Amino acid sequence: MSEDQAVAEETRRVPVAVVVTLLTAMLTVVLIAFAWPAARSQPRDLPIAVAGPAQAAAQVKGGLDQAMPGGFEIDPVADRAAAVEAIKDRDVYGAIVLDPQAPEVLTASAGGPAVAQILTQLSTRLAAENPGVQVKVTDVVPLPKDDPRGAGLAAGALPLVLGGIIAAAVLTQRIKGGGRRVAGALAFAVTGSLALAAVLQFWLGSFEGNYLANASVIALSIGAISLTLLGLEGLFGFVGLAAGGAVMMLLGNPLSGLASAPEMLPTGWGSLGQFLPPGAAGTALRSVSFFDGAGSGRSFLVLGCWLVLGLLLCGFAAVRSRGRSVVQARSEASPVTV
Repeated sequence: MSEDQAVAEETRRVPVAVVVTLLTAMLTVVLIAFAWPAARSQPRDLPIAVAGPAQAAAQVKGGLDQAMPGGFEIDPVADRAAAVEAIKDRDVYGAIVLDPQAPEVLTASAGGPAVAQILTQLSTRLAAENPGVQVKVTDVVPLPKDDPRGAGLAAGALPLVLGGIIAAAVLTQRIKGGGRRVAGALAFAVTGSLALAAVLQFWLGSFEGNYLANASVIALSIGAISLTLLGLEGLFGFVGLAAGGAVMMLLGNPLSGLASAPEMLPTGWGSLGQFLPPGAAGTALRSVSFFDGAGSGRSFLVLGCWLVLGLLLCGFAAVRSRGRSVVQARSEASPVTV
């Protein structure tokens, strides 16, 4: 190696201090992304129904606002039947039935175990306000007996994101041609979703409902993520792939609300999470698996938009690549003049 080459090689070397600083910053960002939403988890405008006389409902609302300001959004309903219907339609997470003889708290652990636990705690408050009266707690839409804490569904957010990221990364490295990559991503979305849904539903018992319907939600999520990342890589190279993967992993996963509920996350961040594929997929999975699809319309719309966006990005990347090939071919075919 010549002296000039040695100097150039030494110049290209990154100081250890810079590398350590960058690694520390990356580790800190990852910690904040995953720990901050969980550490700041609490009810924020959590919709619940209150069934009973208007005056009693107003008193309950005042008591909740005083105990947890801004924690709940009260939806007055006529009676218990209306409250149950609102829960099954996913308009509310639970309800308080103000029957003087038999007060009751209605929960739906399938809609969010953390929310159901908070509502169950409200029964203690009602019992304290009504000495001698037993407050009943009823889980209207319970989680499966094989997974009573909903751990499988909560943990499923990570494989959904990783599946899309890994698919895009492998396809860009091993498969040539935009069309073949898109076909590979779509094929993997189908096979991967069938496998994940089978494990979660038939082995772990975390899902209920129609197996193919559950798998279709997972397929939409994996397809939306992988196609979007493929398009970004085709347009911007590794930087596009890395940036897209970081958004899906560091924002989409922790803000999905699968571990609690979107309304339990810091203000604004839960709503943002629902416009990213992991959050939309989580809400759609809960709705399709446990609520006969109620409340899943917006989630499917979000997933569909991401899927279309991914296809458009891949299309733009293919057109640009084809244009470059044509220019290169013309340049090579043109005569060289001396």
